[in-house]
Amino acid sequence: MKLAKIEAGNFYCDGGAVFGVVPKKVWQKRYPCNDENFCLLATRCLLLDTGSRLILIDTGAGNKQPDYLKFYGFGELVDFEQALRTFGYTAAAVTDVVHTHLHFDHCGGATRFDAQGRLELIFPNAEHWLSEAQWENLLCPNVREGDALFPENILPVEQAGKLRLIREDTRLCPEVELRLFGGHSPGQIVPYVSLPGGKTLVYVGDVIPLLASIPIAWVSAYDSLPALSMEEKVRMLEEAVSEGQILFFEHDAYNECCTVKKQAEKYLVDKVFRLEELL
Repeated sequence: MKLAKIEAGNFYCDGGAVFGVVPKKVWQKRYPCNDENFCLLATRCLLLDTGSRLILIDTGAGNKQPDYLKFYGFGELVDFEQALRTFGYTAAAVTDVVHTHLHFDHCGGATRFDAQGRLELIFPNAEHWLSEAQWENLLCPNVREGDALFPENILPVEQAGKLRLIREDTRLCPEVELRLFGGHSPGQIVPYVSLPGGKTLVYVGDVIPLLASIPIAWVSAYDSLPALSMEEKVRMLEEAVSEGQILFFEHDAYNECCTVKKQAEKYLVDKVFRLEELL
């Protein structure tokens, strides 16, 4: 198996939104912010070549909503065709796109406007995996999430017959299992990737957005059900500790991967490293 990260862009998010009820005096010791209290976040995608499948996990924000994205100061937005060429692939070669959920910073790069202003798929031959709960959330969003959901990011995929909805934990292929987690948004998909040598890489998404978010009570103000978010984080971390799993962070601009340990009923960072150190 071959793995590669694709940095799809970065943006700024209010620190109070990122860390919820945790006071700034506490969280700023673990994650930096600028003078306006905004934290730099990444949109880090993962590319997997299993030999029989070329899988892309999440697609960043894309560039279809410039007026809305302006508030977040998005920068360094990726051109997936160009990014994939650096690894010897094309967008047409991608067989599967996994959408962890449909918030704009995770799925906007799946579609674009062509020269005539029509929406088109960036990965035209790929099956796009999404949970049924997340699809229903798009069709009838709650008040908390409505502003983060843009139909143009995913409806063209459904209209092209390329949308695969899952209702429960599902194995996409022998190397990748798609598990469902609640709390942040209904039916968020967390891919568990089996690596050579018996290790497992967990693409944690917004269950644990940052390395600094590992403490159980540190959940985002964006989470629709914060109490459930904490329960789901415990579920994820318990297995990560017992199985020695590797957490891969999508939003942490400064840390890519870590392992965790448990001491005195607290989950702590063990080792921090870059994806390249696994390869």
